[in-house]
Amino acid sequence: MNAGRLLVRGTAAPALLVVAWLAVSLPLLLAGVFRPGPAIALFVPVAAAVLWLGLRSRPRDLPGESRGSLNGPGGVDAVPWWTTGSVLAITLAFLVLQVVMCAEQIVVRRDPASYVQFATWLAEHGSLPIPQRAEAFGGPDALLRFESPAFYQDGGAIVPQFMAGMPLVLALGGWIGGTHGILLMAPLLGACCVLSFAGLVARLVGPRWAPAGALLLALTLPMLYVSRSTFSELPAIVLLLGGLSLMYDVRREEGRLADLKAFLAGAALGLIVLVRIDGLRDVLPVLAFAGLLIGLRRRTGYHVAGGLLLGAGAGLVEGFTLSRPYLAYLESSLKPLLAISAAVLVATVVLVVLLRWNRTGTRLRALGPAVARGRLPGAAAVLTVVVMTGFAVRPLVQTVRRVPATRDDELNAQFIETIQRIQDLPLDGTRQYSELSLYWVGWYIGVPALLFATLGAALLVRRLLRGRSPEWLPPYAMIVWTTAQVLLRPGITPDHPWASRRLIGLVIPGLLLFTVFAAAWTVRRVRRVGYGPKLVNRGAAGGVALMLVPIVLTSGGFMVTRTEQHEVAAVRGMCDTLPPSGSVVVVEQSTADRFLQVVRGMCGLPAARVRGGATPADMERITRGVFEAGRRPVIMAAKREQVAPYGTPERVLYVRTRQDGRTLPEPPGGTWGLTMEVWIAAPSAP
Repeated sequence: MNAGRLLVRGTAAPALLVVAWLAVSLPLLLAGVFRPGPAIALFVPVAAAVLWLGLRSRPRDLPGESRGSLNGPGGVDAVPWWTTGSVLAITLAFLVLQVVMCAEQIVVRRDPASYVQFATWLAEHGSLPIPQRAEAFGGPDALLRFESPAFYQDGGAIVPQFMAGMPLVLALGGWIGGTHGILLMAPLLGACCVLSFAGLVARLVGPRWAPAGALLLALTLPMLYVSRSTFSELPAIVLLLGGLSLMYDVRREEGRLADLKAFLAGAALGLIVLVRIDGLRDVLPVLAFAGLLIGLRRRTGYHVAGGLLLGAGAGLVEGFTLSRPYLAYLESSLKPLLAISAAVLVATVVLVVLLRWNRTGTRLRALGPAVARGRLPGAAAVLTVVVMTGFAVRPLVQTVRRVPATRDDELNAQFIETIQRIQDLPLDGTRQYSELSLYWVGWYIGVPALLFATLGAALLVRRLLRGRSPEWLPPYAMIVWTTAQVLLRPGITPDHPWASRRLIGLVIPGLLLFTVFAAAWTVRRVRRVGYGPKLVNRGAAGGVALMLVPIVLTSGGFMVTRTEQHEVAAVRGMCDTLPPSGSVVVVEQSTADRFLQVVRGMCGLPAARVRGGATPADMERITRGVFEAGRRPVIMAAKREQVAPYGTPERVLYVRTRQDGRTLPEPPGGTWGLTMEVWIAAPSAP
C-alpha cells in the first residue's frame, strides 16, 4: 500500500468502525441484551464488511482537478510518504500525551462523569432502564427519592440523561479495561478526531496540507480538553469528519461502489443524532444536498439520503424509547428543532419535485449558470466578511441575558454569580456572555487563523456560486449553517474551558478547515507571482508556525497540567468499605448529587436520597424498613457530624485534587482546588 492509499483509508477507518459498532450495539441495547459475547461476535463481521465496502477504491481522475489533489493527475499515488508519516506521528504523539494527562472524572459533577456512569451500567448490565430497587429500603417511602443529576426518576426506574451513542462506545472500553478502559476511550477517540480531520484536509485542500491541519486542531485547547474526559463530542466529530470524507470519496468512484460509499457516508452523518440530539441540526444541509442530487438524477443522492435517514432515525428511536425523560427536559429547544427538520424535509421533497418536473426543472437548472455569471458570487463573499465583522462588534451593541424560567435556570444563574464573585466581576446571574462567542473562537485558534478562516469562507462561497469546487458544497454548508447558529446562540453555561466544548463539535474544525484552504490559496497565488518553490514552501511553513503561536499560548499551560486525578482509586476504596448487603441512604444534597449513581453503578448497592426536612422519626422508620428487607442501612453524607446521629462515623472517601478553572470574559487559565469527602454510619438494628 502506498502513502496516499494509507492516508485515504486510514483517515476514513475510524468513522467506519464507529458506524459498525453503533449498528451492532444499538439493536442489542434496544433488545436488552447488550453483552460482550453477542456484541463482539456481531461486530467483527460487520466491521469487516463495512471496512471492505468503505475502503475499497477504484479511483479515477476527475476533469478540472489540479495536480496534487487526490482526484487530480497521479491522485493518491502521488502523495509523498512524509505527508502520511507526519499525520500518523502527530496523531500518535497526541494520543500519548492525552493518555498521560487523562482525567478521572467518575464522580458526577458534570457531563463526563455522567457518561462514565451511564457506560458503567451498560457494561455491567447491558440493558435500560436502571432499577430503583425500592424493595431494598422496605418498599416505597414518601421521603425517599432515587434521582440525581443526569439520572432521572421515571416511574419505578432510573433513566440516564443523554443519548446512548457515547455510552455504547465507552462500554467497549469498560469490557476491555474496566473503569480505566472507559476513561482511556477519550484519548483514543480524540486521536481519531485528529486523524479524521487530517484526512478531510487532505481530500479538500491537498495531502501536503494534512499535517498542518492535524497539528492546528491537535494543539487547540478545546481539542485537548474534550479528549481528556468522556465528552460526547468525540464520537460525533469522528462521524462528522469521516462522513464528509466518505462523501468526497464517492466522487472518485462509479457504479455500485459509489452507491455503497454514499450510503455509508449518509449513515455516518445520520448516526451523529444517536450520539448528540442536536446533531439533527448539523446534518440538515446534507439532507438538502441529497435532495439536490436526486433532483439532478444522480443515483448516489438516494443512497446518501437513505443512509442519513436510517442513521438519524436510529438516534430518534433510541431517544424516544430509552431517553424520553431527557428529550422531555429539552422540549423547549427540541420541538423547534424537530419542526425545522420537518420543514427542511418537506422543502427538500419540493425541491426534488421541481427539479424533476420538466417545466420547472429546466428553469431551475438554468439558474445556476445565470448566478455564476452575475454579481451574486462576489456579493456573497463580501457578505461573509460583513457577517464576521458583525459578530466581532456584537459585544459593543449587545449584552445577552436570560431570565431564569426553571429551577435549572436558577441554579445556573447562581453558578454564574459564584464565578463572578471569584473573578471580581459585577454580579449578574442572568448574563450569558454569548455576545463574546466569536472572541471565544479567537482565544482558541488565534486571530491569524480566524482572519484566514474568514478569507477562506469568502473565497469558497464565491467559488461555489460560480459553479466551481462542488466537492466543497456539503462541508461548506454544514460548517456555515452550524457555525452561524452556535455563534449566535451557544446555548451552554458560559464558563471556560467548559463552554469550549460547544465550539469543538464543528465550529473550530470547520473554521480551521477554511483556514488551511485560505493558506493553500495564498501559497498558490504567491507562486503565480514568480517566487521559487523553496521560498514559497518556507513561507508556508512560517505562516503555519505563526498561526500556531496564539494557539499554543492559550493551550500551553493546559497541555501539561493534570486535573481530576485519584477518583478511581478513591471510589474503589469506598465500594470495598461498604457492606455487601448495604442499602445506602444519603442525607445530604451534594453527596447525593455526586454519589448516588456511583454507589448504584460502581458499588452495586441500592441507593436513595432523603428529602429535606426528614425528622429523626422519619429516619428511624426508613432504617427499620431496610432491616426488615434483610439488609443493612448505611447513612451517607459529606461531613462527620451529618452521620454521627446514626452511628459511629467512618470516612470512606477522601479526594484532594485539582479541577479545571472557570473563567467568563477571558481565556481559561489555571486550575482550582477540589476536595471531596464521604462519611458513613451504620445504624444498629432495632
